[in-house]
Amino acid sequence: MRVRIEARLDYDFPQRVESLLQIEVAVADDQTVVEERLSFTPPVAFTRRDDPATGERRVAFTCQGRVEIAYDATVEIAARDMDLAGAVQHPIADLPVETLPYLRGSRYCPSDTFETIADQKFGTSRGGDRVAAVAAWIADHLEYRPCSDARTTALETYVRRAGVCRDFAHLAITLCRAGDIPARVASVYAPGLQRPDFHAVVEVFVGGRWRLLDPTHLAPVDGLVRIAYGRDAADVAFLTIFGSATMMAQSVAVTRVG
Repeated sequence: MRVRIEARLDYDFPQRVESLLQIEVAVADDQTVVEERLSFTPPVAFTRRDDPATGERRVAFTCQGRVEIAYDATVEIAARDMDLAGAVQHPIADLPVETLPYLRGSRYCPSDTFETIADQKFGTSRGGDRVAAVAAWIADHLEYRPCSDARTTALETYVRRAGVCRDFAHLAITLCRAGDIPARVASVYAPGLQRPDFHAVVEVFVGGRWRLLDPTHLAPVDGLVRIAYGRDAADVAFLTIFGSATMMAQSVAVTRVG
């Protein structure tokens, strides 16, 4: 499958500040960048801060005033098997070392407070079957509705029973970690998402590899294009501004090609 991406950011920086931009497609085994272009108007000098271990790609830049950022890419996505049914749950001692940080609680995913809840609701299942049960429970009990802010945690989402994609992702991650399953958030481009925007989904490590899951069920996983990974949304912001700025406009368009 081939996907075309067009992302546009328009920000006004009242003072000269540093920023970290993370909107380029990540390097991954199942997705290949065919062509891409990142541009700033007016031109801005930037420094690449790519991570060879994760495949994440970032640029750091300093600017003042109005800046428009454009990112265009065509990405080829390989066939994906993200089936959860029967995927085994690994003993902690057998997990790859890079998955271990995704077992612990984080800023928006207080998994240690959910252990009893997770055991009561999903304690009869393990591995991919347990992840599927978590996803089914979230689909049945959460309403997709803007009612959260940048401080909302999985605990508040669980009580409120509503939220947007990052809230769905945080709750799914929290419930999986509470059952000793490594889980992390992934920021993605998602064909077919309404309304088009940067999207937050989940990756779980079961059956020997990371598997994508969209708890909102708003976008099929076979077309998702990964940008970044992290313990929660604090790690995958598309633009981190070390100062202040005003968003003037923003748009994301993701379409299947051919």
